[in-house]
Amino acid sequence: MNETMRPEPRRSSPLAGMVDDLSGVALATEDDWPALGRYRAANARLNGVPQKLVFLGDSITEMWQAADPAMFGRGIVNRGIAGQTAPQMLLRFMADVVSLTPRAVHLMAGTNDIAGNTGPATVVDYQNHMLAMVALAQAHGLRVIIGSIPPMTTVPWRREIDAVAARVVELNHWLRALAVGRGFVHADYHAVLAAPDGGMHAAFTTDGVHLSDTGYRRMRPIARAAVAAALKT
Repeated sequence: MNETMRPEPRRSSPLAGMVDDLSGVALATEDDWPALGRYRAANARLNGVPQKLVFLGDSITEMWQAADPAMFGRGIVNRGIAGQTAPQMLLRFMADVVSLTPRAVHLMAGTNDIAGNTGPATVVDYQNHMLAMVALAQAHGLRVIIGSIPPMTTVPWRREIDAVAARVVELNHWLRALAVGRGFVHADYHAVLAAPDGGMHAAFTTDGVHLSDTGYRRMRPIARAAVAAALKT
């Protein structure tokens, strides 16, 4: 995973308009690389009321809100940002997760790390960033859900990257081991989305990476079970 950053292209999915409308504020800028300002106003509107659970992630998480709004609300908030990598999520973990005083956090990152969206990144770099977020969560008494990286065989905006499916599998094996070893909840989205070739089943994706409405419906029971498990105590 040592490729350099390139921006994601505009997409034609039914949800793309939502992402395009947010592009001016959702993506990192030179003076706000982790996009700390993206949810500042939304966080303030919560008025310090403790939340149940925060979904932290990239575009797959961000677009989930429009695709399946019933997943959110009633103390479950979405803090996904299109194009983000694990180091960017780490830098906003305090502002967008801990400051909301949730009981649990759902972490899903890795697609854009494989794509090299924020520059060169090794497997160890990715692991260190995930471990740092986990450490912050545990230090503040949060239950952790580790979401697997959805399947893909190519990165549409970085088609020169090879062995993409194998990279996803490698990181997912580590994520599963992390969840099992630490007693976290593991949400295996990869297993229910994957086609035999290691990519995402055509019915579940708009471009091989991002999910269709059908794809989000496929993820729903996995996510709901994970949330219930994380909040049961």
